[in-house]
Amino acid sequence: MPPPHERHDYTTDHDVGSLTNPMAFLGQDYQKLLHQSLRKNLYIDELFPPNSSSIGTLDKEADLDYKNIKWKRPSELASPKKPFFTVDGISRFDYKQGSKLGNCWFLASIGALTSTDEKTSITTKDIINQVIPANQSFSINYAGIFHFRFWRFGKWIDVVVDDLLPTIDDNLIFVHSKTSNEFWPALLEKAYAKVCGSYGDLDGGFISEALMDFTGGVHIEFTLNEAPSYLWNIMDRAAKSKTLMGCSTYQGESREAVSSNGIVGGHAYTVTGVSKVMREGNPVHLVRVLNPWGETEWNGDWSDGSSLWDTASVEDRKWGEKLDNGEFWMSMKDFTKNFESLDICCLCPDFLDRSPGCHWKSQRHFGKWLAGTTAGGSMDNIETFWKNPQFRVRIEELSKDYTHEEGAENILVSLMQNHEKRNRSSQNNYMIGFYVFKMSGESGKFSAEFFKDKTPVAIKSLASLREVMEFFWLEPGEYLIVPCTENPGESASFVLSIFSKHETHFEYIEETEENEDDP
Repeated sequence: MPPPHERHDYTTDHDVGSLTNPMAFLGQDYQKLLHQSLRKNLYIDELFPPNSSSIGTLDKEADLDYKNIKWKRPSELASPKKPFFTVDGISRFDYKQGSKLGNCWFLASIGALTSTDEKTSITTKDIINQVIPANQSFSINYAGIFHFRFWRFGKWIDVVVDDLLPTIDDNLIFVHSKTSNEFWPALLEKAYAKVCGSYGDLDGGFISEALMDFTGGVHIEFTLNEAPSYLWNIMDRAAKSKTLMGCSTYQGESREAVSSNGIVGGHAYTVTGVSKVMREGNPVHLVRVLNPWGETEWNGDWSDGSSLWDTASVEDRKWGEKLDNGEFWMSMKDFTKNFESLDICCLCPDFLDRSPGCHWKSQRHFGKWLAGTTAGGSMDNIETFWKNPQFRVRIEELSKDYTHEEGAENILVSLMQNHEKRNRSSQNNYMIGFYVFKMSGESGKFSAEFFKDKTPVAIKSLASLREVMEFFWLEPGEYLIVPCTENPGESASFVLSIFSKHETHFEYIEETEENEDDP
């Protein structure tokens, strides 16, 4: 039997699990619980209780004394001041990472979520409102309950939390606001910890994971030492289209070691701006980066207070002011040298193309690899590879109105493992990847014979990640995409997404009786 599969055009999907109708996480309905708590007592979340089970297991280096942890509400922590959900709005400078949890990947994503480009006044307010619903406060209809929204494995979920926060000596253990009576960062972190199982489950990760969970859109990754020459142009267009961006550094000799130039090894950062400044009549391409620690900055060319700012145009010099807030500018050359990868996440990848009339289209399929039937393993297992789910893609001719940037790609394919275990740290990723083959009008599911003499036109190498993606150019025509795990018999759910600036037809190839008995 073929695996269960669904197709979603998620620009028009309004079913349960869509952005306009998110699923109640763990069955907890925010409005019902709010009204109950307003009539009775302040809300206490029984499914993420204020005890050590919600803290989880932390890294030994955290050296946390669980016995001294006390869970307190913001009204107790802000005293004598009044607690606020936000103070003067939501900003990337509101918070600092706690010292007990290595979740810089998540906090760097919050930086992207809350960024504003002061040079262009571009904000991500629309995306913020997706994740952090409006009209939450400690005064109007306060009942000790808050809620946030995340995209998880193809579905939007609404997550309820109480406002009991873990403290030691009246200090928050994990993320905290720089303003003592502001609490949106701590509550957002608590909601994400609940989704992932515990605070301990947030220790270590990839910024792409949280960026995807904030947008539910398309994720594009660039390895910076292999980056195309026009990458700054892509970043510039991305920044102007309210796109979230993050980056990661190379792993140092020890965990989060700070180099002499101020860059932290094995660390996640936020890209908060892209700009071109004029220096002595010549343009210089710059990237602005934020350390989620709220401190420790790049000290090389174009850093805060660098003498190079004195050579910039008068209107640009103010951007070199020394603020010591964890944010800094650097040249594109230094950026690609000191950072290993760039992650871009957005609702729609239209910014990838220079043509203003170009609109990328997207489709998503939910499927399964099932041991014994549809889990065929990689092409190293050629006798069983054909059993994997197969997807037919037909790419139409590109409209003459579109501009093709030389070397630019036109197709993005994403494969994500859909985990069923709640605790993030116990979710073991299979090695996953996919192959793309050229077709010429064949029909039905392809047998083992078809693949024995076929060479893929594109491959996404196997990797032990939640999601793998590949961005490439395919000529108009018919193609076959085969997602797989490394070994036969590895059962898992997956989400396969395709993004294209062409008119594209994407369908799952149903199993037929004829090839059910193939070797």
